[in-house]
Amino acid sequence: MMNATPRHHLLPAVAAVVTVVLWASAFVAIRSAGDAYSPGALALGRLLSGSVALGIICVVRREGWPPRSAWRGIGLSGVLWFGFYMVALNWGEQQVDAGTAALVVNVGPLLIALLGARLLGDPMPPRLLAGMAVSFAGAVTVGLSMSAGGGSSVLGVVLCLLAAVGYAFGVVAQKPALGRASALQVTTFGCLVGAVVCLPFAGQLVGQAAHAPASATLDMVYLGIFPTALAFTTWAYALARTTASRMGATTYAVPALVVLMSWLALGEVPGPLTLAGGVLCLAGVAVSRSRARGRTRRVAAGEPRPEKVG
Repeated sequence: MMNATPRHHLLPAVAAVVTVVLWASAFVAIRSAGDAYSPGALALGRLLSGSVALGIICVVRREGWPPRSAWRGIGLSGVLWFGFYMVALNWGEQQVDAGTAALVVNVGPLLIALLGARLLGDPMPPRLLAGMAVSFAGAVTVGLSMSAGGGSSVLGVVLCLLAAVGYAFGVVAQKPALGRASALQVTTFGCLVGAVVCLPFAGQLVGQAAHAPASATLDMVYLGIFPTALAFTTWAYALARTTASRMGATTYAVPALVVLMSWLALGEVPGPLTLAGGVLCLAGVAVSRSRARGRTRRVAAGEPRPEKVG
């Protein structure tokens, strides 16, 4: 009995960490593969790779089809997050520098908190609000420090903002579905829906794959298997056990990790302002994920919270 509660808290936290690390690595892979693949083709190739990986796992685990009551959330998240978000983000990153993209996309967690409070009845405790404010300040600092001298286009900023909106609505739509189907089912069929949405780019994918270097194609497959199949499943697992607002705040760690990965993998040494912004991002996540001691015992042990839609 004594070990159940720590384990219940630990597994979702580990799942959230896996998600954030893999999503941070996606920024590097998208930048690399984007030289050979157009935004739509890259999104479709990523989603097809993820769907194959997830489909194999579902067959092995005999997951079956999700219940009918979960399909509304699965369909909406598949269209908005797996499909629209990925195309918009890929396109936006071709128009603006990485710092500006990270800054604009990080509007997403704020939108998730607002939508979660309005549509799902998520609480907005002071710790969460304070942590999000600190993390957003860190994201702004990282974005400004990495921006390349004002070379951003209006189109790129708009695309990244649209990606953030699709991401936020997709997360909020996914949350109720996780009370009716497993994390693996929601992720697998959401990924399939996203792939169907991106099928108009199939011709581009086939044509570009014939001429793309092997490294770019491997980057695309990596995006499908790890930041999509694995990270979206661990995200769904953690989201099913906490609020959408709290999980959204967790993704503020992504810019800090992107800075670290660029430093290690690409030799891009961050400046003092970038490092300070990264520290603020992580500090804000720590605050937003912390709990008041008096509320620790109220954490739901896998129970679906009553959802408010509308």
